[in-house]
Amino acid sequence: MKPFLTLTMVLLAAPLAAQKDFLTADEVDQIREVQEPNLRIQLYLKFARQRIDQLDQLFAKPRTGRSGMIHDLLEQYTGIIEAIDTYVDNSIKRQRPLTSLAGVAKTQREMLAELERFAGLPAPDKGRFQFVLEQALETTRDSAELSEHDFRERTRAIESREVDIRKEREEMLAPERKEELKKEQQKIEAEKQGVAPGKKKPSLYKPGEKPGEKPEEKKTPGKKD
Repeated sequence: MKPFLTLTMVLLAAPLAAQKDFLTADEVDQIREVQEPNLRIQLYLKFARQRIDQLDQLFAKPRTGRSGMIHDLLEQYTGIIEAIDTYVDNSIKRQRPLTSLAGVAKTQREMLAELERFAGLPAPDKGRFQFVLEQALETTRDSAELSEHDFRERTRAIESREVDIRKEREEMLAPERKEELKKEQQKIEAEKQGVAPGKKKPSLYKPGEKPGEKPEEKKTPGKKD
């Protein structure tokens, strides 16, 4: 069986619901079964690489009706690359163990080179998938640059972004809700210190005694040294 026909049968056999997303139903099941972050990222890369290989088959021999398949494969590929970035960011936020992303960046650079080659090929039907091809190029380029960043720099960037998002949400809150959140925060802080809300923390010092003052340092009125 010719490679092109094999690819066609695989795509047509996939469930319609799965074709609308960037992963097939079987791929979703595989992702769910892999919980270890580094292995899951490698699985995403494997699926992205498969899309590139399928695109290579389609670009090799121009055929009537191939533009729709190229369009869909490019959209799926872009979705996978975006999923990698989102998963890495979430893993960093949750402090889940991740090894160096240098290998991820290397694979992405290789796929970027393939996409650039596709973009340079003459194709009479290019206008039907030009936009999604440009999106795939841009997404892959940005993702590779992110993967090449130092972990600490990326972590700081994520933390800074989270702070900005939190501030924006707080600014959008109604005054009543802001006051409720303030009271809730005060209650949490009070519970941490073992003090009932609205009450002061009991003092261990006697009346008139100051923090840091030793008993022998206190002077009795009228008594000379």
